[in-house]
Amino acid sequence: MIRVAMLSYWHVHAWDYTKQVQGNPDTEIVAVWDEFPTRGEEAAQKLGVPFVADLDALLARADVDAVVVDTPTNIHRDVMVKAARAGKHIFTEKVIAPTLKEVQEILGAVDEAGVKLTVSLPRLNHGYTLAVQEVIDKGLLGQLTQARARLSHNGATAGWLPGHFFNLEQCGGGALIDLGCHPMYLVRLFLGLPQSVSATYGYVTGKEVEDNAVATLSYDNGAVGIVEAGFVNSHSPFSIELHGTEGTLLYGLPDEAIRVRSNKLDAKEWVTVEVQDNRISAFDQWVGHILNGSAAEENIGLAVDLTKLMEASNRSAAEKRSVNLTELAN
Repeated sequence: MIRVAMLSYWHVHAWDYTKQVQGNPDTEIVAVWDEFPTRGEEAAQKLGVPFVADLDALLARADVDAVVVDTPTNIHRDVMVKAARAGKHIFTEKVIAPTLKEVQEILGAVDEAGVKLTVSLPRLNHGYTLAVQEVIDKGLLGQLTQARARLSHNGATAGWLPGHFFNLEQCGGGALIDLGCHPMYLVRLFLGLPQSVSATYGYVTGKEVEDNAVATLSYDNGAVGIVEAGFVNSHSPFSIELHGTEGTLLYGLPDEAIRVRSNKLDAKEWVTVEVQDNRISAFDQWVGHILNGSAAEENIGLAVDLTKLMEASNRSAAEKRSVNLTELAN
């Protein structure tokens, strides 16, 4: 049995990961730590496990094998480096950290300790993503020329998003680094890593983080990626558009169906492609890596690229210019 400590209930998905720990037959929750003690004590009481106020003391416990990190993004590096050096396996919410430099410090500690790291990038495992990849691999779209992905909700205007999600210091950004992570890693998956990023941020509700955002990814071969996210949009469906020299794919506009029109198909109209079953979750993959001694190489590679793209987007919006990825710390 893998004994897991929950490190913070800051993130909105922390209780979702709690359920995943509880639902996996090879994991159990044995302790809680939180940078906000009152919240941590309440969570520990609900779970019937000890609350440990001192992070170092928790990480020193022999009855903790692994941790789930849901702390504020700005302390990811400090918490995960400590956890790795204590020999604890790590599962964490995206992004790994706000900057490439911090990510490299985390990965260095993980590699040195030989612990297993996996990052929650859930839409990589959804059936629609697997089906979209199959369409691309079959060549039905030809050479991809544009990928657009959008994810948006009304959390800022309807008032249901936690207030700390508008804290620039803790979050490292707003709509793009939170919701926009998902379309960003999907566009990266479909088109590869771009040469440069240009981002525009909007502040509809006047928060200190953006609540409306677009990032444009530019490629040497002429392809363009478009990533859209927002906290101020009601009834905005999650959507994917892929365009290529031989065809177009649409998903979520507005229904959850994949439609393809391709010069390589006999049908001269839109064809519906079956959405596949979901792959096992990132959490269950992490458990498998711990038990089997394997590594989440693709997951970590895409997560590192996600931080590169988010750091470049933040810099682009702040400096009002396109940012080449080679400008980031190596």
